[in-house]
Amino acid sequence: MEQPRNLLKAERVAFIQRRLEELYPETPVPLDHSDPYTLLVAVLLSAQCTDERVNQVTPGLWQLGRTPEDMAGVPVDEIRAVIRPCGLSPQKSKAISQLSKILVNEYHGKVPENMAALETLPGVGHKTASVVMSQAFGHPAFPVDTHIHRLAQRWGLTSGKNVALTEKDLKRLFPQDRWNKLHLQIIFYGREYCTARGCDGTVCEICTSCYPARKKPKLTRKA
Repeated sequence: MEQPRNLLKAERVAFIQRRLEELYPETPVPLDHSDPYTLLVAVLLSAQCTDERVNQVTPGLWQLGRTPEDMAGVPVDEIRAVIRPCGLSPQKSKAISQLSKILVNEYHGKVPENMAALETLPGVGHKTASVVMSQAFGHPAFPVDTHIHRLAQRWGLTSGKNVALTEKDLKRLFPQDRWNKLHLQIIFYGREYCTARGCDGTVCEICTSCYPARKKPKLTRKA
């Protein structure tokens, strides 16, 4: 009887793209928002917090202010009281207040459509800026969160030394016009099928299809 063969990297890339497109032909942004500013704030809040919790909190936050001009006038303590369930509320409330003031004073109240400018805003790292560039403005980006970092290692797409390397590897493997959608498709798959505890690289459909000969759990590096 012939032993199962693990797929080559090019075969894995093609299979992953095809299967994710079948599973998730539509990719709505999981964070509720209405414009680049509300998306920016929601992504900032999502650090070490679930999207579901953020979506529960943001309606109350938008009542305080849903534009940089309005939010810049809200005391930090009031912002903090509303966003406390998201965790890290002291840092996040200050960042929301400060970035709102910067947007008003330096960008005419608009979120800049520029990666470097976004990354200078308080509380906005590379991943947050990448999400805003891709999902608010449509520029190709491949934000790497913990789900993507974990799955890219399980699927043999990166060594996973750090999220920056994982992002670089994924951008090299997949066509640029697929990045924005793939980013969300991988997140959806990671939450539904290839979870941190529910799959160890030998359980879910994509892991077993890419590595049918894999016998041991795939150890992954944390982001």
